[in-house]
Formats: sequence, structure tokens, C-alpha cells
Amino acid sequence: MQRRRIVFVIFDGFQALDLAGPHEVFHHAGTLAGGYDCQVLAPTAGPVRSSSGLPVHAGHGVADLDPRGVDTLVAVGGNGVDHAAGDGTLTGWIAAAGETARRVTSVCSGVFLLAAAGLVEGRRVTTHWSRAEQLAQHHPELRVDCDPIFLRDGRVWTSAGVTAGMDLALALVEDDLGRGIAHAVAQELVLFLRRPGNQSQFSVPLWSRQPSTDPVRAAVSAIHADPRARHGIAELAAHAGLSPRHLQRRFTAELGTPPAAYVERVRVEVARRALVEGDDPVEAIAHRCGFGTAETLRRSFHRHVGVAPSAYRARFRSDREYA
Repeated sequence: MQRRRIVFVIFDGFQALDLAGPHEVFHHAGTLAGGYDCQVLAPTAGPVRSSSGLPVHAGHGVADLDPRGVDTLVAVGGNGVDHAAGDGTLTGWIAAAGETARRVTSVCSGVFLLAAAGLVEGRRVTTHWSRAEQLAQHHPELRVDCDPIFLRDGRVWTSAGVTAGMDLALALVEDDLGRGIAHAVAQELVLFLRRPGNQSQFSVPLWSRQPSTDPVRAAVSAIHADPRARHGIAELAAHAGLSPRHLQRRFTAELGTPPAAYVERVRVEVARRALVEGDDPVEAIAHRCGFGTAETLRRSFHRHVGVAPSAYRARFRSDREYA
């Protein structure tokens, strides 16, 4: 089998797990099926300090590694990415490698390097939720979607933060070597599941802004206290002590989402926990979480999580059985 050349790009202040996690996935896949040659590149060869202080030896610098012949380019993220994205020599090498690479990928804020190199213009990309607004502002030529764990747009694959890089790497291995090898790698690394790329990287506290006024805070507290209860705009307005129209405006302005959408998201999060932690049928969970019917739960689950409730439970139950 022809060996695929995987090149990881790091820099001072990179996130160590953005490198180590995907590197381990490719390494273990290589031991099972062969075919991967992993290389680590930095502006200069030698020790590179990660954001946590952990030094990693980069075997290559931009001056000594041919950018041609790269199969998969992996730009990692980290606190130092803003400085690295301004290094014209580094981004020039990335641009040259990415021009002919079969796949161009990034982990977390590594997408800033791809953008600086001009490799993702017009693409739909993701990154860590805390960096999404900055990415959209600095690179309006991109279509930034901060919700998925990872996503693919043609030959460009991007992922959210840290551990999402392992999900991305498993997807790349599956794309190369098939589901069986990817599953074996996940078992070897005690992952036991591969989260689908369109699964949200957020739970409700991270996904939503916090209310800034007491009336909206009261409405939000009522939703979280009893997600199953009736939370129409009239009921929430009564909790807030505002008119329904006034609450609708205030709620949307403060949290960035309308009340009905927020209620649905909270109920989905509660259903996710119920599916993992218990064995109740989907119909019972739907009723307990305020969806009324299993079909309503399924539609909401697909909209927010990207998979059916039964598929979500199967993935996470396999994890629980081996824990």
C-alpha cells in the first residue's frame, strides 16, 4: 500500500492535544493497516513550546521539507496561532503544500493558518466556539459555522477544539481505510465511538449567551427548572413580568435566539442526557422532556444533533458498556 504523507503544522504556543490526539489516531491506524507517514513541521526544526509549556520536537522546518507530495495537511490550533498566521514564510509553505495536497484540514483555531494561506476561501468551515466570531470578522470570505464538531467542504476538513480533532482524524481514517479500521482505532484508544461531525459541540450553557436582566433571567430559570412544562410566550412572559411582545424582543436580544428555539434546545439537551443515562424508550423520554411525541423529539434531535435519538443512544451506550 502506498504510504500517505500526513504533515502536522505547529508553532510556538500551539495546543498540544490538537497535535497529539490526531497524531495518535493516524499512528494506530498505521499499525493496523499501514499507509501513514506522519511528519511534524514548524517554522524551524527542533523543540517547539506548546501553550501549556510542553515542548514537542518538530522534525522539520519550512526550509528543509518539500511542500510537494503532502497527502493530508493538518494545521493545529492554539494561543499562538494569531502570531503564526502572520508568519509569511510559514503560511507560504502551507499555501504551497495545500495547493497539491489531497486534503487540507485544521484542528480548532488552526483554520486561521489555512485562511491566511488562502486555502479555504468561500468554504464552509468550523472552529472552536470561542474563536468563531473572530474568524468570521477577520475572514469574511469564509462561511463560518461554529456548531459542528467537524465538517467537510470538498477536500477541506475543519474541526472544533481539542478532542474534536480526534473525531476528525477518525473520520479521515474511515475515509481512507474504511469503517472497520476506524472502529478498531477508536477501541484501541478507548474512545469506543466516533461522534458524527454534524453533532453540536455545544451544550446549552456554552451555546447561548447569559441573560443580562432579571426578567429574562426569570424566564430562563423557569425553562431550566422544568423543561417539560408549557413554555409558550404567554407563560414565559408571566414569569418575566413582561408583555409577550416585550419579552420576545428582550429575550432574543439578550440571548441571541427566540424563546421557542431556546426551549427546544434545552429539551434536546435534557433528552440527550436521558438517552445516555437510562433505558427508557424514546416515547417516554419525549413525553418527560416536553416534546409530547416521539416524532417531535426525533425531528428536533435531527435538527440540533444531526442523528436520530436511537443512533445517539447506541453510540454512547457502547461507550458506557466498556467503561
